[in-house]
Amino acid sequence: MHGHRLEEWQHNHVFGQDRKKSGEIRSLIVVALTVVMMVWEILAGIIYGSMALLADGLHMGSHAVALGIAAFAYAYARRNAGNTQFSFGTGKVNALGGFTGAVLLAGFALYMVIESIDRFIHPVEISFNGAIFVAIIGLIVNGVSAWILGGEDHDHGHGHGHGHGHHDHNRRAAYFHVLADALTSVLAIAALLAGKYAGWNWMDPIMGIVGALLITRWSWHLLKDTSCVLLDKQRSDLEHDVRQSIENGDARISDLHLWAIGPNIHAAIVSIVSHAPDSPAVYRQRIQARCPSLVHVTVEPQRCINETRETNAG
Repeated sequence: MHGHRLEEWQHNHVFGQDRKKSGEIRSLIVVALTVVMMVWEILAGIIYGSMALLADGLHMGSHAVALGIAAFAYAYARRNAGNTQFSFGTGKVNALGGFTGAVLLAGFALYMVIESIDRFIHPVEISFNGAIFVAIIGLIVNGVSAWILGGEDHDHGHGHGHGHGHHDHNRRAAYFHVLADALTSVLAIAALLAGKYAGWNWMDPIMGIVGALLITRWSWHLLKDTSCVLLDKQRSDLEHDVRQSIENGDARISDLHLWAIGPNIHAAIVSIVSHAPDSPAVYRQRIQARCPSLVHVTVEPQRCINETRETNAG
């Protein structure tokens, strides 16, 4: 029986997920701001008898839920960072939170289209002064929230090479939610001003559809990026660099698997064929020197003997 301690040969699967990230703190601040604004808009809608304000308050509630999911994803990843049941750590919880946020964004855009079409068919009376005032306050709150979420990220972990920065899809989803809120506030203010001073009440549903189209575009890009992470799609630039680090002589890569295990943190399984293969440690060092974002690398060197035998036989 092997009696030595194995810690020296074991891989570390905690890549900063055990620390409270700035994105988590910022998300919690924005959740608090959103909830306060939501309560105020709902109360204002009830007091002023404005369905527009009441609807916007309920809409803010849906975004509060989405932002709460983002905050929960951070907390869950941190609390389970050392859980060995997660084979490569909890880094992908970030992408899962971002994917969930993108789905909610798409649902919100669909709701905006349906509501806008209904406003065309069944126009409602709008209390312009109260609605404009609350919309301006909402824009200010959303602007502050977007500034909080979109600020410089000072969380440092692995993988500063490659020039791609940190792809925090969870925070990106939260940012898009408050940006969507800010956009709807801007469009609402424009529509309310046009309705009040020019009598163009039809501008309200038109702006709703325009906003829905822009939000759908944000949602699509976020869905595409997070799906690539969740489905282990290989990054072509990273694949190129791995091949360049190995295939500069007799060695050839016969099988290569690359996948993300966290924001700009990757793992790899590399099968190498050579007439005179080096040790796995040598290949691993060459790969990680060129690709520092690869923090978990498994190398399978194999000696090519068939061609050697054929050459000798000839």
